[in-house]
Amino acid sequence: MSFRIDPRAPLTGEIRRIAGEELDKIVGYFNAARDDPDRALHKARRRLKSLRSLLRLVRPGAEAFCRAENDRYRDMARSIAGPRQATALIETVDRLIEGYPADADSAGLAGIRAMLVRHRAEVAYGATGLAATLDSAIAECQAGLAALDALSLPDAPESAADVLAEGALATLRGARKALDHARGRGEPDDFHELRKAVKTHAAHLSLLQRLWPAPVKPRRERVDALGDDLGELHDIFVMRALIAAREAPFAGPEPRQLVRLLKRSEKLLRKSCVADAEELFEDKPRRAARRLAKKCRDASGDEGAPETEEAAGD
Repeated sequence: MSFRIDPRAPLTGEIRRIAGEELDKIVGYFNAARDDPDRALHKARRRLKSLRSLLRLVRPGAEAFCRAENDRYRDMARSIAGPRQATALIETVDRLIEGYPADADSAGLAGIRAMLVRHRAEVAYGATGLAATLDSAIAECQAGLAALDALSLPDAPESAADVLAEGALATLRGARKALDHARGRGEPDDFHELRKAVKTHAAHLSLLQRLWPAPVKPRRERVDALGDDLGELHDIFVMRALIAAREAPFAGPEPRQLVRLLKRSEKLLRKSCVADAEELFEDKPRRAARRLAKKCRDASGDEGAPETEEAAGD
């Protein structure tokens, strides 16, 4: 099947199907992580984000259920984070080396990268700790699968359309609010909230690809690009905070040249992220939600076969 809602089918059944398929994939990644933790856990965390985005989309129709299950998968994602931050630091230095090759040597980026690689090895899971974490996470997935039996959403086409429209609207409003804060205050948390809203919206575009009131593919490409840029900006914020606080792995003297390059990259990313977000979310959220609800109602009686398009991906 696919990470896509068929508006002709009962909404409850569709959400149970999609969530169940996502949980099966996540369990598969957890089992694969026993041999290849970095790659498999990264994929598991991405699927958990998609699953949580699904819950946010239908939360207006089952508030208590979706909040409880979202908490379950949020805690699970945190439990398997492991050395992801250490990897993100390495990737940030790699981007600086590529983006500022003339400054790489004077800033000592090669040596800093080697230090970060050693740090990642130190914070990586031990065999026993990883095994226990994976066992616990798989048990939570199984509990989540069982909990799906209790999910009940409005299945009448009119009511189902309202649920999907309200869920998408909440995320669009969240993106607009975060954008306003990022443009005004510009705090790292403001950009982090914008990133979360953008990632959720990307998943909603996949789930609603037959129903979105504008062509999905070009919008999804722009949303994904913005999400990547916001991710890079978040990694810069994290690295700068660690340096400022003298936290591991930056417990020694401040690497001033590195900080200078981080600031240069941050300035460019701040500007481009705000500009791209302004273009993506210029339409009023309520207007987009009304169009979406109408398409949902119209599509619920469509007997044609659904279009095939790649959805969330790995």
